[in-house]
Amino acid sequence: MLEKLEKLESRYVELEHQLSDVKAIEDKAQYQRLARELSDISPFVYKFRELKNIERQESDLNRMMSEPHDADFLELAKSELFHLKNKKKSIEEDIKSLFKAQEDQGKDKDINRDVMVEIRAGTGGREAAIFASDLYRMYTKYAANNNWKVELMSSSPTELGGFKEVIFSISGKGAYSHLKYESGTHRVQRVPETEASGRIHTSTATVAVLVEPEEVELTIEPKDLKIDTFRSSGCGGQHVNVTDSAIRITHLPTGLVITCQDERSQLKNKNKAMRVLRVRLLDKINTEKIKEQSKIRKSQIGSGDRSEKIRTYNFPDRRITDHRIGFTVHNLESVLEGNLDEITGALIKADKENE
Repeated sequence: MLEKLEKLESRYVELEHQLSDVKAIEDKAQYQRLARELSDISPFVYKFRELKNIERQESDLNRMMSEPHDADFLELAKSELFHLKNKKKSIEEDIKSLFKAQEDQGKDKDINRDVMVEIRAGTGGREAAIFASDLYRMYTKYAANNNWKVELMSSSPTELGGFKEVIFSISGKGAYSHLKYESGTHRVQRVPETEASGRIHTSTATVAVLVEPEEVELTIEPKDLKIDTFRSSGCGGQHVNVTDSAIRITHLPTGLVITCQDERSQLKNKNKAMRVLRVRLLDKINTEKIKEQSKIRKSQIGSGDRSEKIRTYNFPDRRITDHRIGFTVHNLESVLEGNLDEITGALIKADKENE
């Protein structure tokens, strides 16, 4: 373990020098890669340096205790030595936990990646669009609870405050590892406000949680793109139908079409559309790989299959049931306010048990 820690510390120092180099700063992709590596190994280095500091203190105390001193000093030194040994043991356990977590991350290379979430209204018409809006609000609040950054990429709002579709990115440590279980069909059972007879309606919305690739991972050739500009349209807003700021990008080899019109700036819409396109292309590649490993996929809770009904939100009973693991909670209002930890924790636990 000490040998590994020494190598990590040496790499840490090397990365600090590289990141201070002007050339590294100019190369955005390389800078992000180096900064992420530095962030990943920093906890190991901090603990290792703390461990070495304690060992130096132990050595100094042992040396002083070998020299002539009065009884009070020796008693005090023994007490301090006992404290240092306990602290050292605690740090060693922390380091072991860090290596274990690193090993777990190695099994899932995307564990700390940023994600893009796509929510689409399913069956149920107007109620489905409102439910899609509820899910969007739930995830943005969950992100806020975890100090993750949310950025709206694209949306197709309805006149009654719902969404036909909404796409947004979530970035922050642990975002993917917690949100990957949300992919699938979400079902809601409730009485719509317009239902005079009090009859319960069932509506659905689909959620897709996709890993956002880095530029170096996926090369898109300009010749493969058809880019069109047009005037924004929607439910309102001062900039709607005024300038040709909306962007439509067609990826010719796959036929994927991405439209972004939420920003006033054509450049910002283009950049967002390209990010969404990268995510969709990577998802297409990964989906094809997963299909080749279908037997493995069936054993995974976070399979990401959007056709799979994963969860029901029952308003009359204040009940939420995750059908994949048969887990039920009766705190629907709290969950919709972004308190997903109980459900996510149960899914993570079940997923580990299936490994």
